[in-house]
Amino acid sequence: MTKKFDLKRLTFGLLAVSALAASLSACVPLVVGGAAVSGVMVAADRRTSGAQLDDEGIELKAINRIGDYFGDKVHVNVISFNRQVLLTGEVPTAEQKERVVQIVNKVENVRSVVDETAVMASSSLSTRSSDTLVTGKVKATLVDAKDLQSNSFKVVTERGTVYLMGRVTQREADRATQLVRTISGVNKVVRLFEIMTEQELNSIQTNKQVK
Repeated sequence: MTKKFDLKRLTFGLLAVSALAASLSACVPLVVGGAAVSGVMVAADRRTSGAQLDDEGIELKAINRIGDYFGDKVHVNVISFNRQVLLTGEVPTAEQKERVVQIVNKVENVRSVVDETAVMASSSLSTRSSDTLVTGKVKATLVDAKDLQSNSFKVVTERGTVYLMGRVTQREADRATQLVRTISGVNKVVRLFEIMTEQELNSIQTNKQVK
């Protein structure tokens, strides 16, 4: 029974990731030279509509500019959440790594850039497939957690490191981190949350119910 249950959860998580890619481009990383996996279920997005539009624009502009400059020489993933941009992937040299950050910093509406790119050869297909599987497991675990709103989290996996983004309370951040760290295939968890108070969360939920 346990194995069947785990398979169902994992399948749900992978389907959520796939559906996400088809439904809203702002909620998956745009990529030069390959693909990473990320997603946030948008049914109850805690960002403003303006921030969501800005994030979509930031990702499109950043990846286009990186592509225009480097072509397929780098593998860079661009993920924007509430105007904070996460860069993951691989670049051949330290100079190229620095240039990528400079390009993204100049994109309109970017509030800050978190550079997690590595100076190394591009990751293999098997590594990226493994990252896809890990992301599916993470999202399934968050969906399974009855004390969390899974659609409040954006998940990005790169070479076994899971990046968690979202506007969440401290309790939600700690609980999600605790759960993700127990998942097989997760080598490290990096938290890039925007912490909000319980009062702020209640206010957002009340406003959405009124609308």
